[in-house]
Amino acid sequence: MNIKQFIVEGLGHQSYLVTDEQSGQAVVVDPRRDIDAYLQTAQRQGTHITHVLETHIHNDYVSGTRELASRTQATIVASALDPLLYAHLPVREDDHISVGSLAFRTLATPGHTPAHVSYLLLESGQASPSALFSGGSLLAGSAGRTDLFGPVLTLTLTRQQFHTLRRLLNTLPGHVRVYPTHGAGSFCMATSYGSARSTTIAQERLVNPAALARSEAEFVEHQVSGYGPYPAYYNHIGPINKHGPRVLGSIPSPPALAPQTVWRRLNDDGVPLIDGRPSDAFAREHIPGSLNIELGDSFATYAGWLLPFNIPLMLLIEDEEGRREAVVQLLRIGYERVEGYLDGGISSWQAAALPSSSFASIDIATLYKRWSHHETPFVLDVRLPGEWRSGHIPGAYHIHISDLPQRMTELPTDQPIMVLCHTGYRAEIAASILAASGREVIAVRGGMGDWLNLNLPTEQGEPAHPTPHTH
Repeated sequence: MNIKQFIVEGLGHQSYLVTDEQSGQAVVVDPRRDIDAYLQTAQRQGTHITHVLETHIHNDYVSGTRELASRTQATIVASALDPLLYAHLPVREDDHISVGSLAFRTLATPGHTPAHVSYLLLESGQASPSALFSGGSLLAGSAGRTDLFGPVLTLTLTRQQFHTLRRLLNTLPGHVRVYPTHGAGSFCMATSYGSARSTTIAQERLVNPAALARSEAEFVEHQVSGYGPYPAYYNHIGPINKHGPRVLGSIPSPPALAPQTVWRRLNDDGVPLIDGRPSDAFAREHIPGSLNIELGDSFATYAGWLLPFNIPLMLLIEDEEGRREAVVQLLRIGYERVEGYLDGGISSWQAAALPSSSFASIDIATLYKRWSHHETPFVLDVRLPGEWRSGHIPGAYHIHISDLPQRMTELPTDQPIMVLCHTGYRAEIAASILAASGREVIAVRGGMGDWLNLNLPTEQGEPAHPTPHTH
């Protein structure tokens, strides 16, 4: 038996190819939408994917289950309690799925979702199970959040999550390896306790909140207190996965667009342009009104957090490999309408003599010098609320980046705005939003991470009326 884990860093998503080497049959658990990695691995191993197991209807990414089944004719397996609206094998507590010499026993594990199931792996000839594919129930040092169905169900689901985790921790052997679907970086985690991608029952008995809590009430309080904002696209993904995502067949390639076409579509039609170039290049020169999300692991997460769901959009990414990566990331969260990319990149824009813009950027040392010498303009902190409460620059103003487009009226138009986050990545995104509004903006490189490392003055907590820093 062989288990291979596949990781999507930006989404904190983990999926698995489980192979029975005796029969050459294999199972995929909770696949992502771009399925080539599973097919290529199975081909290299000389195995055939016969089943696709879903632990729950996901809110954080579009499932690749239908895509994979269409290519392999695999049987889709999912919970009978909230059935998928397309062909599948429904399973309940204690149902078994046989794959060669392997058996996957279904466990009802409600909490993260009402109909959540996990799969316990049993190998032929072994007296006890060897692995648990726990989806969004038991996570490494954490548990799947329970508020994605709204406040009415949050308390009930959190209580169910407590009893689910206690059941798993109390009844399964300590050596059982736990393979969750949500890992570090996923907003489906209540709280992140590190970067572990798998764990064991024995380890979780020592560190999991359900094991450490003295009561259900204590677990509920701890669990709910760890919830922060989650991306807006989560509200759309569940229904897509329940009904069945569109089968793509292959990753689409967006067409090249002339600079004049990009300018017209951006300004006349309101089609967003995402500039995926490095933030320093964007600050030096960019297309007015474009949104800078530097292409990296979190590219799609912030696109999905800031843009209306599945809106038509354009890209400014100057290499073919980067454009493909951007398209794949967007497809994973249900954004299918990439209408094209700027042909020739920023150099073609310059050659067409179309308008461009820029803004300044500074480091933390410069910000502190201005702050300490009473020269500071408006300082805007765009980190998560929990990050802000743990320590921020005295006098700074806080708006989480996801709320920025809706709260622009709170920000001045008659003075520069210095925008920062923890490392600078989100600050650059926010700076591009502010610049598009016509405000004078200064992006702060390094951010609060550098500020804290230098032991510069901070405040903690949430001021009742945060105001710009003044002396």
